[in-house]
Amino acid sequence: MTGTGTTSHDHGGGVRSLQVPIPDNPLGYTLVYVIDTDGGPVLVDTGWDDPASWDTLVRGLAACGTSVEELTGVLVTHHHPDHHGLCGKVREASGAWIAMHEADAAIVRRTRETRPERWYAYMAAKLTAAGAPESHVAPLRRPPGRPLPGFSPALPDREIVPGELLPLAGRRLRAIWTPGHTPGHVCLHLEEDHPQNLPGRGRLFSGDHLLPEITPHIGLYEDPDDATVTDPLGDYLDSLERMARLTPSEVLPAHQYPFTDAPARVRALLDHHDQRLSALHALLTTPLTPWRLAELMEWNRPWEEIPYGSRNIAVSEAEAHVRRLVKLGRVEAVPGSDPVTYVAVAE
Repeated sequence: MTGTGTTSHDHGGGVRSLQVPIPDNPLGYTLVYVIDTDGGPVLVDTGWDDPASWDTLVRGLAACGTSVEELTGVLVTHHHPDHHGLCGKVREASGAWIAMHEADAAIVRRTRETRPERWYAYMAAKLTAAGAPESHVAPLRRPPGRPLPGFSPALPDREIVPGELLPLAGRRLRAIWTPGHTPGHVCLHLEEDHPQNLPGRGRLFSGDHLLPEITPHIGLYEDPDDATVTDPLGDYLDSLERMARLTPSEVLPAHQYPFTDAPARVRALLDHHDQRLSALHALLTTPLTPWRLAELMEWNRPWEEIPYGSRNIAVSEAEAHVRRLVKLGRVEAVPGSDPVTYVAVAE
């Protein structure tokens, strides 16, 4: 079904999706899903906090025969603003509850409680330690003239507990913890027969964990006051293996389009990361900082064309891959290097 300026689709079995735009982003839109329950409609994600996105969500719900005011809950796959951004407005308009995994809820609380100046200082220190040039770090050393975008995301009022059936009247929806893209990312498995009787086990709302053509970003989400060294890429690869064993009939992702054969997509993603790790290991025959490694990695455009903010994300992903190689014993930090450099271990 298509409303004016809004694209919605009926997936059958009381599930519909809305294309909620992401401003100035090549992804284009977030697929927000509407699930009918005996207690009223529930959303999976909400979209970016932007007036045009809000208007699209409102029109899309009307095209689906409901409204924001009738919503009873929001299930957030992860805390990123293109998924979580409109939660506050939805709750304000409807009184709907917001549910999220505790690991991402902790990030939301930390974001709200930490002064923007503290975040700028932390980001500057992280990038300096990664070997970023002073010209890149310098803007972060200046006090912000305005609050950071998304610095007051809505606090969830419920926790999504992995393995448990979610309390949705008349539906069987089970949460599966799939860390990697974020520490608290969850997929939601609708344990009901596919409305078109496709083979497999129900349908999977996959958030950004499984996308048909995109490899999700794997970065670092760390507490500035916690020195724990995480391994998000290792977490992601383990999570992928679990999705392959689940064999859902259909995957309903947050971007692009629904698809079948989740095990084939999982294999492709595992192969991609295996090849990337091998390529980085080859680059590290010479000691490199994470920043220099990011400059040499293959992206969807030349490094010179990558915007400022996206370079920070790229360096975060480079470091996540280095940590995986370190954990595998294939790479080690060069003692005494400052900024730290990493080098391949002879095999």
